[in-house]
Parts: sequence; C-alpha cells; structure tokens
Amino acid sequence: MKKQLTYIAVAFLFAGTVSAQKIDLNAMPKPGPTPAINIAKPKTFQLSNGLTVMVVENNKLPRVNTTLSMDRPPFHEGSVAGVSSIMAEQFENGTTNLSKEDFNKKVDYLGANVSFSSNGAFANSLSKYFPEVLGLMADAIINPKFSAEEIQNSKERAVEGLKSEEKNASSIAAKVSNALMYGKNTSRGEFETVETINKIQLADVQNVYKKYYAPDNAYLVIVGDVKFDQVKSLVEKAFSGWKKANTPVTPLEPTANVGKTEINIVDVPSAVQSVVSVNNLNNLKMKDPNYFAATMANYILGGGGEARLFMNLREKNGFTYGAYSSMNAGKYSSDFSAEASVRNEVTDKAVKEFMNELNAISTVKPEELENAKAKLKGSFIMSLEKPETIAKFALNQKVQDLPSDFYTNYLKSIDKVTAADISNAAKTNILPNQSRIFIAGKAADIAEGLEKLGYAVKYYDKEANPVAKPTAQKVDANVSVASIADKYINAIGGKANIAKISSYTMTASMSMQGQNIDFKIIKAQGGKELTSVTAMGQVVQKQVFDGKQGYSEQMGQKTPMKPEQVAEKQKNTELFEELGFAKSPDYKVAGIEKIGGEDSYTVKGNNVTYYYSVATGLKTGETRTAKAQGQEITIPSTFSNYKEVNGVKMPHTISINQMGMDMVMNVKSYEVNQAKDSDFK
Repeated sequence: MKKQLTYIAVAFLFAGTVSAQKIDLNAMPKPGPTPAINIAKPKTFQLSNGLTVMVVENNKLPRVNTTLSMDRPPFHEGSVAGVSSIMAEQFENGTTNLSKEDFNKKVDYLGANVSFSSNGAFANSLSKYFPEVLGLMADAIINPKFSAEEIQNSKERAVEGLKSEEKNASSIAAKVSNALMYGKNTSRGEFETVETINKIQLADVQNVYKKYYAPDNAYLVIVGDVKFDQVKSLVEKAFSGWKKANTPVTPLEPTANVGKTEINIVDVPSAVQSVVSVNNLNNLKMKDPNYFAATMANYILGGGGEARLFMNLREKNGFTYGAYSSMNAGKYSSDFSAEASVRNEVTDKAVKEFMNELNAISTVKPEELENAKAKLKGSFIMSLEKPETIAKFALNQKVQDLPSDFYTNYLKSIDKVTAADISNAAKTNILPNQSRIFIAGKAADIAEGLEKLGYAVKYYDKEANPVAKPTAQKVDANVSVASIADKYINAIGGKANIAKISSYTMTASMSMQGQNIDFKIIKAQGGKELTSVTAMGQVVQKQVFDGKQGYSEQMGQKTPMKPEQVAEKQKNTELFEELGFAKSPDYKVAGIEKIGGEDSYTVKGNNVTYYYSVATGLKTGETRTAKAQGQEITIPSTFSNYKEVNGVKMPHTISINQMGMDMVMNVKSYEVNQAKDSDFK
C-alpha cells in the first residue's frame, strides 16, 4: 500500500512538472472577470412578540443552521459586571421541563450542536432532526432553569479564569485598552473582576434575563434544508410563548478620541513581551460609501502575512511573530486597532514602526490595490460556501440597514475602489495623530525608550486606574552577585549538603489542552544535561549535552549543537549554577522585581536572568532567551513549593509562560546520584 501511495505521489508530481513547463512561472496569472453573485434572499415573517424570523432554503446538504441574535445596544452591568456571561452559561443546565442530563442526552442523541451566548443562541443539526432541535433550543430560551447552585459553579469557574489571566499581558491589554477607549464605568468599557463576579446572585441573573434576553428586536435566521411553510408553523409553535420585555433603550455614553496621540502603559512585571495596540474610535458603518475603501485600507495595512505591518515588524525587523490590524464597523461601536506582541527590548522601535506605517497608509501602490481586491473578492466567494455566512448576511442587512443589493453587488463594490478612495478612507478612519498607543509590558524594561519617542506617556494599573510611573527598587550597596548566590546556597541546604550531590534526575508532568505531557530532566556535574519531553507515550523532543558536545532531537530529527551553543554551556558547568557565579564576570545585579508576588533580586547573565527572593534567598524564577524559526523568544519560569531532597531544598512546582499562557509543571520525584554517562549520549 505504501508503494502504491508513493507511485501515485510521484505520478502527480511528474504530471505537475510537465504542465508547469507550459506556464511562465514568473508571470502573475491574470484575474478572470468578476463573477455575478446570486445570494438567496430570505423569506421573512414576524411573531407578535417582536421576533423576526428569516428563512433561507438551501437543499444542497441535509443540514440546518439556526442562529438567534438580539439587536440591542450594550447595557451597563455595574457592580455585577459579568452577570450576562454567567446567565448565558445557565441555558445549558436544562429547562423547567427537562433536567440538565436529559437535555444534553437529547442533543447528543440527535447529533446536534446547541450553544448559547448572552446575546443569542446557535444550533446545527441534520434536517430530519431540525424540528426537535428547534424545540430544545426554544425550551432552553423560554424556560431556563436558573439555580443558585449552578450559578455558584459558574462564578467559581469565572473567578478561576480571571485569576489565571492576572499575569497575562494580552488579557490585561484587551481589558484595559477597551476601558480607556470607552471609559471603565460605561457599558462598552466596563470589565468583570473577582469582586463583581462574587457579587452576582440568583436574582441578578433572573433580572438580566427578564430585561434583556427577550424577543424584542431579536432575529432568528434559519438556513438549510427546510421548507418555509413548515418552518413558519414550527417557529410559531416553539417561540410564541416567549414574552416581550419592553425594556427602554438606554442611550450609549458619549466617546471621543484623545486630542493628541499618547502612550498608555500598564506595568506587567512578569511580562517578557510587550503587547502593543494602537487604537482610535471612528464612525464607520457598513452602509457608508467609504466602507469598502476603509476595509481595503485596513487589509493593505495589516490584513495578513503580505500586509505592511507584518512585512515590516516581522519580516524586515524580526520584532514579532505577527503584526495585524482590524477595522470594526459595528452598529454600536466602530474603531480601528493595530496590534502585535514584541520583545521588551524592541518595544520603542516597534511603536515607531507602527506609527510610520499608520502615517503612510494614505498612499497605496497600484499592485497593492490590485492584490487587495483579488484577496478580498476571493475570501468573499469562498465564504459563500458556509451556511453561517448566509445567515450573517441576512442579519447584517436587517440590523445594519443595508441596501437590498449590498451583498449581490459586493464584488462590484470592491472593483470600484480607487487609490484615492483608500486615501480618503484611511484619513477618515485611521487616525495616527489621535490614537492611544496602549502597551501592557514590563515598565522597568520599556519605559525609558518609550518616553523618548515624543508622545505623552501615562501609566495605569491593571484595573485601568491612573498611577504614578513605577519606580525600580534600589539594591543595597552591600548586595552583590556573590552575596545573592551565597544566600541561595545557604537557603537550599548549604555547601556541605550540595557537595554530596553529583547528579539529580527530575520527573515531572503538566496538562496542556487536556493532554498530559511528561518531562525527564537529568543534570550532572560538568554541565551534563538531558531534557526529554514525552506525549502520548512518544518522545517528542529531546536535548542532550555531555559537557563537550550535544544535540537536540525533535520528531526523530537530530540537530547538532552549534559551537556558540556549546561555548555558552561550558561557561558554567556547576550542577548548581550559583556556585559558578563568583567566578564569572557575565553575571550582574540588575535590581529588584516582583516574581511570583515576592520581591526578588535580579541577576542577569548573557541569555538568562535569575531571580532570588530578597526575604528567603530561594530562587523564585528565571528567564531564558533563545532563537526559534529566526525569531528571538523569551521564556520565563517561576519556582515554588520547595521541599527537601537529600538535605537540599528543590522546587516541586515550576510555572512556565509561553506565548502568554502559563503552564504548570508538577514535579513527581527527584533522584540523586543516579545518572550515568550513557544518559548523555
């Protein structure tokens, strides 16, 4: 069978080579004529309770997509911020007619997907089961079973989620930048906290459901293998008992951009990357004449891997893995944003390049314009294959008050855009002189460079409150690298006990996305080291160094260590690295920082920074810098839960932060003096 597959692959390769000989590979294929778009118009009716129902018959596949959306402006949740999210979780806990177990069993038995949000619901099923699935969805919406016990469970999950994001720069950036743009005490700028979640009670959930989860201005869009007449009777039967709320609409709070561009910094001491976002509000709507030009300006600026931001910040400068922008033309909020996560040491340079690109987007080249048109038209055509896209179009047309031919003329509208149109749209909607340059990062590392860029710099805490510029704690004059190392050595057990250990083997595990990952790390005197990572019983990664040479192995592929990597490892060959600190000029005391909630001395080396508790002397963390895929990455770890092993204290909990996600490694065991030379081969 393998041979057959090989022959088939070769045949395809040969056929491709033969046909390619007839094509000029250097010539860009000429685009064909813009195709005509035929989008089925929904048949519409409305229930007496205000629910508008739109049905699009599509018999290509025996499936039906059902989407419920509520067209309502955001409302202020105040002291119980997060209550809408807690409410939405309750819809999956059964109904007053069905227990949670029976409800979920029925959904599973029908092979359906049913989900709920604070602003609607979604269901997907085979067409033959559509009536039953629609009934289940309606039962959950109209007859929810709210219980204090289930609400408490939801609150506990929400609190755990918030706590896990406390040190995540991306989460902090999203929360605080939004609060600064709209105002933290407004419907669009508020955010949930541990305090607001804990305040939520059963009555709050019931109140939000009664006032805001209602058929008034709600839309039920059904797309798929259905007949309109049958759907109408089914919907009327299922949803006619859903009562209107008649809740008055509260006007949105006024907003405004800053008068002059400024930098807003939130100090995240544990961050090894700065999350940078440049934001401004605008008034763009989908029905505006410059909507397509604004969309195209955004695509050219930051729409993907060929866009200017990506090519500048990643490809040219290597500041980040990716830089993108977005243009939101919503009914209740419209804004522009450009963002990237960059290394601390290049944060100021990245901001400068962001602003250069934002200022330059008002001028586009002919080839950029043509490429953007081709890409946007291609994406639109491909999206038409998905039933949920048709549902979205039908909903947008109603909610955004779009012309009836908006989507049938979509491709023509793209074709009509000129370079001058893009220039005008960019100047109207991308405002580099009235933007907030928001940065969540380590202020001690980034503040000085940012303050030299010429913008006003303001500092905020993680709750979006203005604060004074964070100041670094001063280190006493009598504190040195040697004294920090000595305190650490004494704290873990002293030189006499350390001298008894010539090697140690650590086994540990962590859970990531539901998958257990096992680690085995062996270290021995002379700089010898083995690190092995196992998942699903297979060794997926391995790194070995025998004191003189080494290699890394991934998925069976070995890569020898480079001479510079070997030289770096040979600089300090002590089993406990701190024993070698006093002998090397590479280590320097760089201040005091908060690591794992503790004030910690910072000791910097070439590609690693160590942290030691001011109070106990124990190592609280380290940050290592390495290169991967041409990019420099920084990986911080924190150490805690020290326990004695053969007279020496060793950490039993190690938290590693990678790509903004904390992964906790739990140590199962340490074995001392068991390593053999063969372990490092």
